[in-house]
Amino acid sequence: MININRKDIFWNYLATFFKLFSSLLLIPLILHKMPANVVGIWNIFLTISSFLALVDFGFNSSFTRTITYIFSGVQQLSTIGHGASLMNETSYNKSLLKGTIKAMQTFYLRLSGVIFIILITFGTIYIRQILKTYTGSHYEIYAAWLLFVFINTYNLYTLYYEALLLGAGLIKRSKQIIVIGQVLYLILAATLILLGFNLIALISAQVLSVIVVRYLSYRTIFTPSFTKSFSECKANDSDEIFKSIVPNAVKMGLTSLGGFMVQKSAILIGSLYLTLSEIASYGITVQIINVIATIALIYHSTYLPKITQLRVLGDNDKIRILYIKGKIIYVGLFLIGAMMFYFLGPSILNIIKSNTTLVSGTVMIFLLILAFVENNIIMASNIILSKNEVPFYKASLLSGSVIIFFLIISFKYTQFGILCMVVVPLMVDILYQGWKWPLAVNKDLDIKLGHYRQVFLNYLK
Repeated sequence: MININRKDIFWNYLATFFKLFSSLLLIPLILHKMPANVVGIWNIFLTISSFLALVDFGFNSSFTRTITYIFSGVQQLSTIGHGASLMNETSYNKSLLKGTIKAMQTFYLRLSGVIFIILITFGTIYIRQILKTYTGSHYEIYAAWLLFVFINTYNLYTLYYEALLLGAGLIKRSKQIIVIGQVLYLILAATLILLGFNLIALISAQVLSVIVVRYLSYRTIFTPSFTKSFSECKANDSDEIFKSIVPNAVKMGLTSLGGFMVQKSAILIGSLYLTLSEIASYGITVQIINVIATIALIYHSTYLPKITQLRVLGDNDKIRILYIKGKIIYVGLFLIGAMMFYFLGPSILNIIKSNTTLVSGTVMIFLLILAFVENNIIMASNIILSKNEVPFYKASLLSGSVIIFFLIISFKYTQFGILCMVVVPLMVDILYQGWKWPLAVNKDLDIKLGHYRQVFLNYLK
């Protein structure tokens, strides 16, 4: 049985702290040491990284849920649902797990090969287009790009390690590994930046961090006893397992693609119309807001494996409590962080003598509202996903397509610039997804206003 406790929450907070601390500590160095146009290119790299995080087309989250179902005792996988009637709570099906691991390995090997080819060809063409207005060393950017392609392809190839760790409920151990990786990243990146390196510093640090994290993850999962027990059992047909995962994974992939178009397309499209300095201002503001949102969502994200298991057990009452508690914590932390950033952010950048500024106060407010709405959607979507159902993929894909269309129209025929990158996705979110899925969760879990009051009062005790 999967057991999430306060130690898991503590290590999740600590891992997130180190991850965000490394980003926050590096941001002043980056802004002080690097020219604005380099910061703009860095933000384009980060956006491409965000895209690569979803190129597995939803299979990572589907694999994670599948691993959780197996460790919860499910003996047979289903296209929809989780086969609760076949559960065995005292043990897990090793043959089913072995077959699932083989399915994941085959999938990620093929996918990483395809992505490598796309990045090294079309990705390089895109970088070349961006560099037409760049006056610095092109060789440095291309060297950083090649390292970027290598490490992100390797990261994708070994992505199934994350599914195994999180799906098995090894939250504490996975977060301890992240802490080690982030400390190494911070030390190397800061040292190289101070020595005068730019993008090479950040990408080289990422290479070291990813390799160490993957090595430690492998040692955690594939212990001698685990390997020996698996060698003694026959794997279930990996093709059949893969087929049972495909339908919802594809739907989740379409949802992720739509989410990328909603959240990230603005910077890719905007980079074709705005200056690199403007992209740098937008990108650095969004990064800091994402830090605030990530901290606010920690409690909710920590309990996702437990929520998935509670679905198998049919315990909606506990799911309701965890969801409401996570939402209360999210709202409180986000509002505190948003106010601190709005009032103190520009002054802090002045103190560190940043070469890059934040966006205007008006745009910042819209960005904060947009982030709040989008993360509220994410929380509701995670609860729906725990049922092994993906009803929102069409809406997500449609919303993303509409946003791209109106972004292009706005840039071509208006002079609003960066404001277009915020207002367009915000309006599209509010029109449907912003209220649809939170309302669906309220109906599914039969949530009343009194439940929020009760959970809040219990939390204060």
